[in-house]
Amino acid sequence: MNSIILAGRSEKKLDGKLSKALVNINGKPMIYYVIKALKESGVIDKIVVVGDKDEFDKIGLEDVEFIIQDRGSIIDNVIAGVDYFKEDSMVLISTCDIPLLTAQAVYDFVKKSLESKADICYPIIEKSVCLQKYPEAIRTYAKLKDGYFTGGNLILINPKVLDRCITKAKQMIEYRKNPVKMSRVLGFTFLLKLIIGRLTIESAEKRVSKILRLKPKAIITPYPEIGNDVDKPEDLSMAEKYLS
Repeated sequence: MNSIILAGRSEKKLDGKLSKALVNINGKPMIYYVIKALKESGVIDKIVVVGDKDEFDKIGLEDVEFIIQDRGSIIDNVIAGVDYFKEDSMVLISTCDIPLLTAQAVYDFVKKSLESKADICYPIIEKSVCLQKYPEAIRTYAKLKDGYFTGGNLILINPKVLDRCITKAKQMIEYRKNPVKMSRVLGFTFLLKLIIGRLTIESAEKRVSKILRLKPKAIITPYPEIGNDVDKPEDLSMAEKYLS
């Protein structure tokens, strides 16, 4: 299986850099730790990075087959990255800002995802699991009927269904501040259940399946590092602590 790392520039600087992938953590750029976890997982062959080609050429990235120039938005970067592996049956997408990611976490997510035979798989982590391993981490949790969960920063997807996902993703970004229009995409009942915490994982999967005409699967992972993205200085300090 092949993998894409999304490493485009951010709107805000972190540690003086717009490219979080290049932020120094204990002497190495943040993206180094993500590449290392992917390669050591035993399930990833080729890795392609989508980001600023000139910046990455300067530092040299080992174990990376190709660097695709940043397209300017995360959605366009996903499209460019997946297109590189468009003939593959499944492709793993990762962000560059999860330096605590481990080979075991990657292996577990990929294994469970492939076993599900779904078209798109997304990791979710229970709140208790996150707090047990990283008590200082500040995360946003969704209240579901099954419990409190946060999302991860890996996605396993069949390239052939990407177009359907991108169209709806663009709509949801456009409608994110308009509840009426958002309800037309997701369905009013679905949105209401989500708001009041009565939505189940299974019902969410069924709704996504109906909207996108594909098989989705939420993978409950015991590895909270999948969701510990580094956005703020305190996140960076935590990553430095656990990687020292």
